[in-house]
Amino acid sequence: MTKNDIVQKLWNLCDILRDDGINYSHYVTELVLLLFMKMENEQVLNLNNFDHRLPEGCRWADLKKKSGVNLLNDYKRILLTLSTGKDADGKTVVTDPLILAIYNDAQTSLREPRHLEQLIKSLDQIDWFSAQQDGLGDLYEGLLEKNANETKSGAGQYFTPRPLIDSIIRCIKPQAGESIQDPAAGTAGFLIASDRYIKDQTDDLYDLPPKEQKRQRKECYIGIELVPDTRRLALMNCLLHGMEGGPEGAVLLGNALGQQGEMLPKANVILSNPPFGTAKGGGRPTRAFTHATANKQLNFLQHIYSGLKPGGRAAVVLPDNVLFEAGVGTDVRRDLMDKCNLHTILRLPTGIFYAQGVKTNVLFFTRGESDEGNTKNVWVYDLRTNMPSFGKRTPFGDAHLKPFETVYGDNPDGSSKRTEGEWSFISATKGTKESQKELRDFAASRDMEESRWRCFSREWIRDTKGDSLDISWIKDSDSVDAASLPEPDVLAAEAMSELTEALRELDGLMTALGCADEAEAQKTMLAEVLGLGGAEE
Repeated sequence: MTKNDIVQKLWNLCDILRDDGINYSHYVTELVLLLFMKMENEQVLNLNNFDHRLPEGCRWADLKKKSGVNLLNDYKRILLTLSTGKDADGKTVVTDPLILAIYNDAQTSLREPRHLEQLIKSLDQIDWFSAQQDGLGDLYEGLLEKNANETKSGAGQYFTPRPLIDSIIRCIKPQAGESIQDPAAGTAGFLIASDRYIKDQTDDLYDLPPKEQKRQRKECYIGIELVPDTRRLALMNCLLHGMEGGPEGAVLLGNALGQQGEMLPKANVILSNPPFGTAKGGGRPTRAFTHATANKQLNFLQHIYSGLKPGGRAAVVLPDNVLFEAGVGTDVRRDLMDKCNLHTILRLPTGIFYAQGVKTNVLFFTRGESDEGNTKNVWVYDLRTNMPSFGKRTPFGDAHLKPFETVYGDNPDGSSKRTEGEWSFISATKGTKESQKELRDFAASRDMEESRWRCFSREWIRDTKGDSLDISWIKDSDSVDAASLPEPDVLAAEAMSELTEALRELDGLMTALGCADEAEAQKTMLAEVLGLGGAEE
């Protein structure tokens, strides 16, 4: 049984939760309260030197002993104990701060004992040996990814596409011993991917001295998450991947744009996908930034480049408005380019995030030793123009990002030797012989206007773009050349003709449906709007 098979089985259990009236967006939170207990039990049974983190009376085996109303009442008691750390007699039985953080304010909405019993039996029937082969952490993360792909709210808004995270990690190359942060951690995707990359480079940390192994698990990763339930998912994710973090876990609860973020130590690496949208509601800055603004993304950007050590590297996903917003936006971009070497911008295609209409970019930059003149050239890779619209039918994957990684180079700070010219995906998406020939012709002529990889000097950005970073140059194959358009009166006449024909067809359809009276009323109203006398004539 593959990991995907097990993830699908777990996801199918949400049908049981729905039968108990649990809201669709709360599926995963409700399920993982039980799932974590089961996974903790599996780790104790299958891993050497792994002791129970949950106290006696609050473990998976304790749940399996009960049934009916007693089971539901006992489960509620267990959640209360894990949430408060005290048993029914007021005795402290949970001292592990990480368990207290994970189960903080944990409650169940289950009302039917038979549904809880069914969930427990179903979890017990899963092939956990196969789950161990892939790792319980990867299995859990697969469930989070499934939720993100299936829902347009809930965890979906906190989940960055896995291929994009992995590509960013391969470019930035986090190293063992470096401090790695994500001020908008979500379900901790960037932190988990960094840990996986470092473990791959160090034989699962065994290449490191014992002291460094301990530091890697407990000190190197710090995330901040504003939403309590999402932080709970993140803490479980980190713990199942062997990332304990500090006393409160690897992901702290709080506002990175407030005091919590201001208290963070400077980092070697910052990777983040800050939440989209304005500063309404959560995420409003509660500390002073150099350039005051209500734009949440601009504040996150300031927090990130201010939080880097000299030589520190960052990659941050940001919407288009950050690249072109005037006023304070221009000031922030200038400040960024002064204090950091903004060496690379990746223009992402649409449709890869939960907010379908949002156009996004990844900014790669390195903090300078001084605060002036660090950006000399900005390299831009256009992975948006003439790309397909991604979604369930056309999934976004590693293959789409490989050409970018190739031209990015081996040096994580963007200092590899680079050459303009990269024609992947241009005109080739249609797959015709003509488009393939067109692609070869582009490559042969090295037409920079059709290359996806271009370099722009700091002076050009300042003098030509007014310090806007919204840089595009490839002609959209679906766009219409304004110079070849007919005169405006001809266009207007064509539009009116098409509209008239559409109205005629609608009139015929309504008549066929037996709605002739309503059609006449609408035609009368239209005639009045257009100033036409006698609609019935």
